[in-house]
Amino acid sequence: MQSRRNAFDVSNQVNTTDVDCVSWEVSRIFLSLYPDASPQQLINSFDDVRAIYHGEYPGYRACDTGYHNLQHTLDVSLAMARLMDGYERTREGSEPIGSWLFVFGTVTALLHDVGYIRRNKDTRHSNGAEYTLTHVARGGAFIQDYMSVIGMSDLGPIARQIVHFTGYERQVSNIEVPSMIFRLLGNMLGTADIIAQMSDRCYLEKCRDRLYPEFVAGRLAESALPRTLIGMSFSSPGELVSKTPNFYRKARTRLNDVLGGAYTHAQHHFGGQNLYLDEIDKNVSYAESVAQTQDMGLLRRSPPPADSSE
Repeated sequence: MQSRRNAFDVSNQVNTTDVDCVSWEVSRIFLSLYPDASPQQLINSFDDVRAIYHGEYPGYRACDTGYHNLQHTLDVSLAMARLMDGYERTREGSEPIGSWLFVFGTVTALLHDVGYIRRNKDTRHSNGAEYTLTHVARGGAFIQDYMSVIGMSDLGPIARQIVHFTGYERQVSNIEVPSMIFRLLGNMLGTADIIAQMSDRCYLEKCRDRLYPEFVAGRLAESALPRTLIGMSFSSPGELVSKTPNFYRKARTRLNDVLGGAYTHAQHHFGGQNLYLDEIDKNVSYAESVAQTQDMGLLRRSPPPADSSE
């Protein structure tokens, strides 16, 4: 069996640094569920996201956050599609998502971190990570406008709310959505964001080398501010890695009690095995070893370059 490659998803089949590869896989899932629907809207949105992150979208700079980059966005979008697929195939009389909302869910995943992208006219900030505390709200405003661009303007205000399922600045229970199907999609989006990044083969190295610098730029490495958001604080890259097991315990509570256990839909997509949880368990177990030895040199994997996505 081939060992998992650093640029590939939990199945070791999809290169999550390749926009076309992820777009093709999501379109394949879409057509397997809705064979009479067209995936063109999905394909166009993937192309737009490529342009946004590469600095080719009118009015915006290229992405300059090393952790919250295009690979992360593609990984979350793939996980979102898989969660929706698992739900659709096993819903047993529950309300369907349908092709229109599948596109909606995928687009919100593609744009969930767009709030880190700086505008061309932004002269106050030197890096998108400085928007860490406000990126969800900024992204929500962008998503609402983008929904009009792709002919889904009626869903724009809903998308603006649903992106908050990925953040910690609001209680999920207080996020207003018009129906339970949208709450389901919000739960899936928040879940996809957690399980995609924590199952990344290079997750621990990315936390040490990329996420912590973003925390510093975004003022999340100061005083008790992080506790307001995620209940933990980090004063160094090593501490961030060492606290990964404890963070995951909190994340499991969020996944189960706050986000409705939506991660279980992944195992239905994979036919019984939840590859995301399996890979997360490996990362958490290794983080425990690193924490015990306090040897950051144990983290030797080389993530794809932060701007490698094509």
